[in-house]
This record gives sequence, C-alpha cells and structure tokens, in this order.
Amino acid sequence: MPIIAYQLYCSRNFPPLEDTLAMLAGQGWKAVEGYGALYGDAPALRAALDRHGLSMPSGHFALAQLEEDPRGMIAAARTLGIGKVIVPWIEPDRRGSDPDSWRAFAATVARALEPFRAEGFAVGWHNHDWDLADLGDGSTPTDLMAEAGLGIELDLGWVARAGQDPVAWLRRLGPRILAVHVKDLAPAGTTAEDGWADVGHGTQAWDTIRAELSAQGIDHWVAEHD
Repeated sequence: MPIIAYQLYCSRNFPPLEDTLAMLAGQGWKAVEGYGALYGDAPALRAALDRHGLSMPSGHFALAQLEEDPRGMIAAARTLGIGKVIVPWIEPDRRGSDPDSWRAFAATVARALEPFRAEGFAVGWHNHDWDLADLGDGSTPTDLMAEAGLGIELDLGWVARAGQDPVAWLRRLGPRILAVHVKDLAPAGTTAEDGWADVGHGTQAWDTIRAELSAQGIDHWVAEHD
C-alpha cells in the first residue's frame, strides 16, 4: 500500500492546527506533509502529530529557510521524522528564462539541499505549471532540476493545469520521482476555489494515472486541494 498523506498547507486558513490533525486522525489518515511555516516549534509539532497518530514523511521547505538556517532546518526535519526535504516554489524574480539561467538556478537549489543530502535525507523539487514550460530546446525547468541531481515531487494537478499529460510526465521522470501530489481540476470554466476540485470529483483520469503510478512503483502520494 502507498503512503497517502495530506498536505497541511491546504488547512493554512483554518487554525488551529490541532483541529486539523484531530480531523485527519478521525478520518483515518496516517500521514501528513509539512510546510515551512510550521517548523518554528518542531518539538511541539511532533508532540501534536504523536497525539493523533500521524507521521510526517515529507516536508516542504522554502529555499530561503535552507539557505539561511540549514542546521536549524535539519534539526527540525529530524525532530519531525521527515525523510524527504522538498523545495516547493521560488519567487518570480529568482526564476530563469532560458536553459542556462535555469541550470544555474537548479545548481543553487542543489547546493542549498546538499547539507540535507549529506545527512541522509532525500531531496527534491516540487513543480507548478510554469516550470513545465519548454525552454526552447526541448527541456523544462523541472527537467533541469532532475538533471542537477534533485528528486521530483510531481504535482499531477499542476501538470494538468499546464495542459500536459500526467501519465506522460510520470513516464518522463520515472525513477526521479520522490512522491506525487494527487490533485484534481474542476471542469473548464469553473472559477470557484481557483478551479481546483476535491480529489476524485474533478477531471483527472485517475484510473489511468493510478495504473501508471503502480507501474512506476511510486508509493508516496500527497493529497492536496489548495
């Protein structure tokens, strides 16, 4: 059975966190994925996870957190039991516009994650739609992140939002995939909730996607409805 986790960022607008953890435990969830704003008091967060029988096998970390406080973030990840450290996003002014600038930025991300890799963590990048765009030579920013030695947490919702095929991307990245975000799109023209839908209630072809996840041996799924 795969790990099926809930991305806690979904509940960022619904404090307190303890209520979300209780809700998830009551629904039978066993795992969650963290994000940067939660790591200020890692021992307290770990105690809350333990109270509700939840684990945190992966976490999103802002690049600035890794660059400014690598030892502190390593300590937080250790405390929380995180095994996969993932950079989820970068500000527009730090993004490249061509293959060379994206290769340079991918190297920056890889350097920031190197202390984590050296400590035994799996490290990676989480895509949106803009980092799936062809850079003019057949490569995309996501490809260049993988080329730099990073794993990929493939967000299947953003793949579809980019007008691309999730199954094709699962095959394209294959063993580079650390985990996937399982996210659904509402029908075209829907404006509520920014066009997202509850998983299984949107337009994604989950039977086909799930078959490919199995074929690729991808066993860490993170549900998200942003």
